[in-house]
Amino acid sequence: PSASPSAFKNKAEEHGHIREPLGLPTAFPELPREAFREELSFMPSLQALGFSDEDAEAASKWDPRAALAFEGGEKAAMARMQKWMFDDDRLKEYFEIRNGMLGEGYSSKFSPWLALGCISPRRIWKEVQRYEAERVKNKSTYWLIFELEVRDFWIYLAKTYGNLIFKPGGIVGNDSPWDDYPDRLENWKNGSTGDLLVDANMRELKTTGFMSNRGRQNVASYLIFDLEVDWRYGAAHFEEYLLDYDPCANWGNWVAAAGLTGQRINRFNTKKQLNDYDPDRAYVRHWLGSDIVDDPKRNCDEAGSGKGSGKGKGKVRHKGSKQQVMEAGRANLQRQREQR
Repeated sequence: PSASPSAFKNKAEEHGHIREPLGLPTAFPELPREAFREELSFMPSLQALGFSDEDAEAASKWDPRAALAFEGGEKAAMARMQKWMFDDDRLKEYFEIRNGMLGEGYSSKFSPWLALGCISPRRIWKEVQRYEAERVKNKSTYWLIFELEVRDFWIYLAKTYGNLIFKPGGIVGNDSPWDDYPDRLENWKNGSTGDLLVDANMRELKTTGFMSNRGRQNVASYLIFDLEVDWRYGAAHFEEYLLDYDPCANWGNWVAAAGLTGQRINRFNTKKQLNDYDPDRAYVRHWLGSDIVDDPKRNCDEAGSGKGSGKGKGKVRHKGSKQQVMEAGRANLQRQREQR
């Protein structure tokens, strides 16, 4: 596919067809319970897998600050979809609220169930169709489907370019060296960088296994462009902690954030983003406590007007200008396609 989610989306919507979700099976083959009695009843404890009693006890409880106490399985996934989409009627305003970071309602939070196969994107699409027929069809209802299309984009990107999404130079094959900076990396992982937005999001991830999309973009940009740490360490950390970890989406987003797919390169101004998306500091206080050191006026002065998306075209640490990097990346992509 094109190394651009928007280009892929346009082609998919023009030429693609979404298949109906499968119905419930009417019958299952008989299970040979006697032959597999021991195997079917065996479930190792966390301690048997090498975790301490303390870790096992902590894993059994949800932090009260968590956005949602995720429970596995199809029933829980369907219950979440019913609640968020229909009972709370959030879908109709999704486009306006999707950049939130605090609480359970600003996004669907279907991703952990999608990643684990508890619910299918076709089922979500079908429910959106039902919502549009029964309630309203607008930009918000479209946007949820668009994000499922972007999920498909990362899958096809990984299938097309394989292990390149794990390589230091990414899909474009940039050979500029990356640095480790272990102290910077550890501070980032622990939410101790001194940047309020980054620290709050990283502590949420470490505590709950979840982070908003807005947060993910900011902490990735900060690690890559502000701390100048090898992007693969960030991707590996997300792989370790995310409840909704998916190899295609995770590594695809990270290699793109590093500017190594031939797409537009974005650097996020975290101070401006903080003013735009957490102006009253409710989110950072939720995770960092009420004694945060913060000067909104200084942040606003440093970040500019404090209005808009805060998504800029920041400098890239690779060799050559941003335009040269993108042109080289496109040329490399074309060579790879020809070789195929």
